[in-house]
Amino acid sequence: NHTHDPSVRSWLASANGHPDFPLQNLPFAVFRRAGSTEPWRGGVALADQVLDLEALRVQGLLSGDAAAALVLAAQSTLNAFMAQGPAAWQALRHALFALLRSDASATVQAAVQPCWVPQANVEYGLPTRIGNYTDFYTSIHHARNVGRIARPDDPLTPNFQWIPIAYHGRASSVVVSGTPFHRPMGQSMPPPGVDMSASSAGAKAPVYGPCARLDYELELGVFIGPGNAQGTTIPLARADDHIFGICLLNDWSARDIQFWEMAPLGPFLGKNFCTSISPWIVTTEALAPFRLPFTRPADEPQPLAYLDAPGDRAHGVLDIALEVQIESAQHRAQGAPGSRVSATSFRHQYWTVAQMVTQHTMGGCNLQPGDLLGTGTISGPTPSEAGAIIELTKGGKEPITLAGGEQRAFLHDNDTVILRGWCEKAGAARIGFGECRGTVLPALGAA
Repeated sequence: NHTHDPSVRSWLASANGHPDFPLQNLPFAVFRRAGSTEPWRGGVALADQVLDLEALRVQGLLSGDAAAALVLAAQSTLNAFMAQGPAAWQALRHALFALLRSDASATVQAAVQPCWVPQANVEYGLPTRIGNYTDFYTSIHHARNVGRIARPDDPLTPNFQWIPIAYHGRASSVVVSGTPFHRPMGQSMPPPGVDMSASSAGAKAPVYGPCARLDYELELGVFIGPGNAQGTTIPLARADDHIFGICLLNDWSARDIQFWEMAPLGPFLGKNFCTSISPWIVTTEALAPFRLPFTRPADEPQPLAYLDAPGDRAHGVLDIALEVQIESAQHRAQGAPGSRVSATSFRHQYWTVAQMVTQHTMGGCNLQPGDLLGTGTISGPTPSEAGAIIELTKGGKEPITLAGGEQRAFLHDNDTVILRGWCEKAGAARIGFGECRGTVLPALGAA
């Protein structure tokens, strides 16, 4: 629609051609001025500014459905706004677009001017009260890469090509970008021939101590809008109406702890210590120009009927470019940028976001506004497109070399991992997600 027109410019000159936050994006976050005790409130990004939605509400520039939506989007969390569904989301987006485009009246521009807060001067909160967090496992390339480490002859589990697999994560340890975390402690079984601690008993008994194989996972986070009643399902044909938007997500993983405990159940301590998300949520409407058809090779299992729909086949895939950087303490000391270690696209994912939502509710599970889904690690078909360091290093056997000569088999203390994402194509304005940043602090020690 008209909000995707790349020729439309904003009267905020820095927005025109901005690589992440032009007028055609308008993502949402929750913020306040850094170091203040101000209330948290909703904001929208344009260039390097945040449009303070509570300040805008006070100005009284909007009316009707857009004004009602603005009241909810200005709150301390976005749950109530997300719950309203696509009509309310679109009403506010279109009203903001009208206020901020270059042909807005001088009176409107003067009224909006006091509502800007520089992004450099703010701190971000979690955008929603995350009632539940579910992490999927939907990249066939990631599944094969990791599977080959443990099961070289049979890397894929029998169910992978039939259902979007997932586990329930820990909502309380989801943090916003920039929040550091401590290397987790846990129990692990050293691989044969590897002495992981001074008191290690080799491969005969597990050891307890700091995680020795800390990893990142390049993912996207999906925020749920309207939920569903317990015992009901969300059909695939209507799943997009329940998806508010997308952010970047890092599913930090303690591989040694994870692999020891996953016999027979899914991840527990190997995953529950921290999950980082970017502050800005790019709406599904902003992503509309970057959708692609969903296809499945003819010689592979086709989705069962409840996971198949014409609309999802026509435009279920999101073409989101992604990259991972590792910034070491040495990089920071030298004032050098981090090293880009991989780059890929979400278009390679084996299952669509809509299929994930439908699968989640198929047994009657009730999703709620503000719930968070992780897409699972996003890896592409080539080695340089791996979304986790365990893939890049073949399980730690082939360390990668960072700019400056440092090597990494897994993450070191004081390493910072930075995820970035964007969408671009001919005939559309490039839009971005900002960044998702997290730094590993040393373990606090045994309890």
